[in-house]
Amino acid sequence: MKYIVEKEYTGVRLDKALAGIIEGKSRSYALKCIEEGKVLVNQKVEKPSYVLKLGDEICYETLEEKALDVEAKNLHLEIVYEDADIAIVNKPKGMVVHPGAGNMEDTLVHGLLYELEDLSTINGVIRPGIVHRIDKDTTGLLMIAKNDMAAMGLAEQLKQHTCKRRYIALVYGSFVEDKGKINAPIGRDPMDRKKMAVVKLGKSAITHFKVLKRYTGFTLVECELETGRTHQIRVHMSYIDHPVVGDKVYGRRKVIGDQGQFLHAKCIGFYHPRTKNWLEFEVDLPKYFQDFLTTLEN
Repeated sequence: MKYIVEKEYTGVRLDKALAGIIEGKSRSYALKCIEEGKVLVNQKVEKPSYVLKLGDEICYETLEEKALDVEAKNLHLEIVYEDADIAIVNKPKGMVVHPGAGNMEDTLVHGLLYELEDLSTINGVIRPGIVHRIDKDTTGLLMIAKNDMAAMGLAEQLKQHTCKRRYIALVYGSFVEDKGKINAPIGRDPMDRKKMAVVKLGKSAITHFKVLKRYTGFTLVECELETGRTHQIRVHMSYIDHPVVGDKVYGRRKVIGDQGQFLHAKCIGFYHPRTKNWLEFEVDLPKYFQDFLTTLEN
């Protein structure tokens, strides 16, 4: 893969920049890529401390993943739609999308292997069919690719920001405005590499929000992603001092309930990778979310 250095990474160390360029990877992962000779800058091997210049060409390969023995398991997934190329699944709360450190069982991938006969393998052995993710404690819709053609087509739409992705979030506090736009770059938190944050040299991130209902001390909002950065809604809402209720990482110290954050991927729309027809799907709020709203109303 190739990346031409833009303003946001000019003057930044190679290892630090690479962690941001390779979506969802840490600085230690980037360092290992460099040490294993999988990264060239202007066709030359450079040290991790190399300071990037505007226009530098970075060519990189990701590390090969070891094959994992992922068994199909009946996790009673809700398949909202399926055809020969794609599927739409409604992910429940508490379920990790694919196997990884500390999460090797009962992931969405385990359930997909049981429910679907075919899954794209273009994104590696631990992510069959996966083209995008939502957090463990976020519920709602995900696009699944059943073959490589579909995976590439959906990935390109995500890259070009032509997909529609709308979320419902319950956040703390009251809004004066009825709608707004948050335009703040997101990158690794320099104080905690396990978290994301609004940082000057982060990637462009834009979230549109609209107030749906006001409660005492809380607001129900609809968020539409223009970009798709890691933890984008959670980071952005916390940034404007309206953190998502139940968010243990970006929220307030006192967490309400044990259901995870009140964040739901309600709507997803995209062009079918084969037919090019526009498809759009919606799912209702999960019961725990709706029950809590009823409590607030009462």
